[in-house]
Amino acid sequence: MPEDWLAVTLRFALYLDLMVLFGVSLFSLYALHPTDRPSAISRLYGRVTEASVLAGIVLSIWDVVAMAESMTGATRYSELTRHVFDMILTGTAVGAAWLVRVVVLAAGLVVGIAWRGNTCRQRAGFAASGAIALATLAWAGHGAMDDGARGMFHLAADIAHLLAAGMWVGALVAFVLLSSAVQASTPDSVQTLSRAASGFETIGTCIVGMLVATGVVNYVFVAGPTFDPLFTMPYGWFLLGKLTLFALMLALAAGNRYRLSPRLAAAIRTGDYTGDCTGAIKTLRTSLLAEACLAVLILALVAWLGMLSPLPS
Repeated sequence: MPEDWLAVTLRFALYLDLMVLFGVSLFSLYALHPTDRPSAISRLYGRVTEASVLAGIVLSIWDVVAMAESMTGATRYSELTRHVFDMILTGTAVGAAWLVRVVVLAAGLVVGIAWRGNTCRQRAGFAASGAIALATLAWAGHGAMDDGARGMFHLAADIAHLLAAGMWVGALVAFVLLSSAVQASTPDSVQTLSRAASGFETIGTCIVGMLVATGVVNYVFVAGPTFDPLFTMPYGWFLLGKLTLFALMLALAAGNRYRLSPRLAAAIRTGDYTGDCTGAIKTLRTSLLAEACLAVLILALVAWLGMLSPLPS
């Protein structure tokens, strides 16, 4: 079991933050109609992504300091020297990935501020910086355990898995914000929610397919073509827990797609924005919140999984 709880916590925070940055930015591009982008929900998405990119920089700096402390055995941050950081950042793959992440996030923050007057460009810039920053986390996990061609394929699968997860987590956060009582208080916002939910159906299916495919590939790369680690090691137990939570998320997502979203669309067609619509939005919001909570639990398990060995000790 990992003893460094700070490392696990920072991994979890980085996963969540960068997935929100990437996923919410991307969601605002493909789910919101151009007429929705000057709206209150679009401005809220802008504030969330700006906060996420800034938090990503802070968390990354904290992460490399904690990494240096762990590698040197220092008991105080003041004991860390410039040589230690030079060694990490220039002599390790994870250090190079860290440099890319911080540079990309800093550039994204500058571009985001400069393009505040152009919502589409700003979100595209945030989505791009979020995608690259999220991809760099693959070098801090099992995706970087192999060398050569095998290592390249493993990293590619891990990056694809991270990006698919980021799209789902970010979309959940965006939907929760969109379905909140304040944002769904007008006919326009209700229609935006219904339109976004309906439009996400195909994208959501593709995301799930990508998660399943890359998840299988990653497991084979890490543990081999055997199920033994799932039942004999802490790594496998945590992975089974992750898969159980993932199955629950799929069940909630299916309910949203086949029952709750059509119910909201039917209520809108009646023109009753105070009766049936209110109930449909409340039920959908509750389901989305539950799904988002499951996603957070999965990220916590993933942060821990990355610190566990998949091989027998």
